[in-house]
Amino acid sequence: MNKIIPFIFILFLSSIHLIAQQKLTPEASVSVVTCGPGNELYSAFGHSAFRVYDPLLKLDKIYNYGTFDFNKPNFYLNFAKGKLTYQLSTTRFGYFLQEFNYENRWVKLQKLDLNDEDVQAVFNFLENNAKPENSSYQYDFFYDNCSTKIEEVIKTVLKDKVTFSNNHITSNKSHRDLIADYTSEKFKWGKFGIDLALGSVIDRQATAAEYKFLPDYIYLGFNNATINIDGEDKPLVAANMTVLKEEKQPIPFSIMQPFIVFLIIALFFIFKTYQNYNTRKRSNWIDFSLYFITGLIGVVVLLLWFASSHTATYKNFNFLWAFAPNLAIAFFMFKPVLPKWLANYNKLLLVLLAIQVILWIIKVQVFNLAIIPIMAMLFIRYSYLIVKQK
Repeated sequence: MNKIIPFIFILFLSSIHLIAQQKLTPEASVSVVTCGPGNELYSAFGHSAFRVYDPLLKLDKIYNYGTFDFNKPNFYLNFAKGKLTYQLSTTRFGYFLQEFNYENRWVKLQKLDLNDEDVQAVFNFLENNAKPENSSYQYDFFYDNCSTKIEEVIKTVLKDKVTFSNNHITSNKSHRDLIADYTSEKFKWGKFGIDLALGSVIDRQATAAEYKFLPDYIYLGFNNATINIDGEDKPLVAANMTVLKEEKQPIPFSIMQPFIVFLIIALFFIFKTYQNYNTRKRSNWIDFSLYFITGLIGVVVLLLWFASSHTATYKNFNFLWAFAPNLAIAFFMFKPVLPKWLANYNKLLLVLLAIQVILWIIKVQVFNLAIIPIMAMLFIRYSYLIVKQK
């Protein structure tokens, strides 16, 4: 009995391999699958995948380029460094739908108008790409993700037969604008974190092709793409269908959102500064807290800029208010008498805040509105310290 079980298991694996290598029937089709946003930040932008369906072979398979493993060694360290390894995984379409149905996310299919030869070619490419030795790739949120892979695969397999014109995109949005479309209402803290971590490189206007890091724009791109069949350009998508619908849920208002939270904190510190000014006594803990926290944030911003492979964290001018040297200066704040040079240092901090406002106005980098109370608080506190030393 013990010898039979391994034999059955090997036979089962062999049958799967044979199905993968089997020639598809004329009833087979390839579809692009687009899924709506979820309730977690990592799923806020939707999802894209391929479906290969052959009813005669009972083959109904999803090819998912958006797979990652939290449990891999040094996952979070590699995430911070920008060295994200994603995989192409496969599963049955039914299991895939169960997950998205549970998460209350809509799912749409675009059946592609491909002949038997092209369907087989796409299937062969995906099967080969799904092998363990080929499945991994270096993920980039804007330029190489589960969404961009969809068009990339079709172009790789079908080459000049397909054309993606992108003429349907007429807006002039930056990458930050596009992110905001999906995070401004539902993920305010997530948007704050994104605006804090990502630099001015995402504030330039995105090209029409660059919109397609978002699944919704891949969906539109395929709807407006063409394929050359017998010398005639025809729509690449033969049929659209909605497989799952979402039940719209109201977004509850929360007072715990970045602007309100930071406004309350700023008002408290401004009030304490007013008290200090009237009593001529300086609250050391306030100064230590402000310098230490802004310095710590500044160190993280600079590490993401200079020590990370992320393409979107470069030239991040949040370092102007979150000034990294503040981390060391914070420990001088416990002295009863501040060093004389600190007045000039604080003047420098005021200049940096002014530069940040100018960069914001001319849109070199667009900052999150929640830092307005923070900047006002810092401006008032730095000014007070300068006056105090005089």
